[in-house]
Amino acid sequence: MRKQAFAWSIVVSVSLAFAGAAHAADNWIGTWKLNAAKTKTTNAIRAQTLTFEATADGVKLSSEGTDAEGKPMKGGYTSKFDGKDVVWTGNPMADTAAPKRVDANNYDNVWKKGGKVTVTAKVSVSADGKTLTVTQTGVDPQGKAVSAVAVYDKQ
Repeated sequence: MRKQAFAWSIVVSVSLAFAGAAHAADNWIGTWKLNAAKTKTTNAIRAQTLTFEATADGVKLSSEGTDAEGKPMKGGYTSKFDGKDVVWTGNPMADTAAPKRVDANNYDNVWKKGGKVTVTAKVSVSADGKTLTVTQTGVDPQGKAVSAVAVYDKQ
């Protein structure tokens, strides 16, 4: 009897652990392509693909695209989405990012360059999981105001 009760407690514990992990899933995980027609920005990007992947070290963001002048862009970071600064490569407006998970569909991100906040971003996945919207406000390294609402489609 004790062995059966112990076995069931393990099954229940494992089931609850998996249920918790599924609930904690971040819906931005995957590949997203910029929808230029729906994007409103003061700093034009011709094309961009964002890829979020779960790793042992946290969520890895990789970004590839083409800037307003047609030059290739590539960068990224890996974060636990806990609001702590992490190194961000390839972003001319930031050398660190501090993404913080709000819930499964939303996170906030603070960009910094040389320790000074440059941009704050709010990232949201639509209820149907097909659209990712990034709303940004702040200043570029030259102090010029930037504002953008970038819309990405799930690939």
